Amino acid sequence: MLNTSGEIMPDLFLLFSHTITVAQEKQARQELGVKRIISPPDSIRSLWAALPPETSSLSPVIEPVISWLDSNSKAGDYVLIHGDFGACYLLVQYCLDMGRIPLYSTTERKAIETRQDNGTVQLTHTFCHVRYREYGK
Repeated sequence: MLNTSGEIMPDLFLLFSHTITVAQEKQARQELGVKRIISPPDSIRSLWAALPPETSSLSPVIEPVISWLDSNSKAGDYVLIHGDFGACYLLVQYCLDMGRIPLYSTTERKAIETRQDNGTVQLTHTFCHVRYREYGK
């Protein structure tokens, strides 16, 4: 997709295990200038959400994720990456090496503590998207 200046508009690829919020989508379109927001197919989403903790190396495990990005993204596209620390590290490195722009979402966290009649305490956390930040900056 081209913008009004004839430049190719970037896409935003999602690699995290929840649904993008309205605020995240709005900011991606307005501030990053993305036209399309692309979720991975179910097989990639399931793999990313349930990486095996017992494996000693994630590189072979996340190969389908890298193949999906290779086939569908281009240099200059954004990739929103959240998840397992080791897998995120590998994907950030891949993105930097291949000219993609790895991002994460910063949030404001609000906690509400409610004391129950039975003596227990219920803690509820609410997260609000604040902004995108590039990994490494």
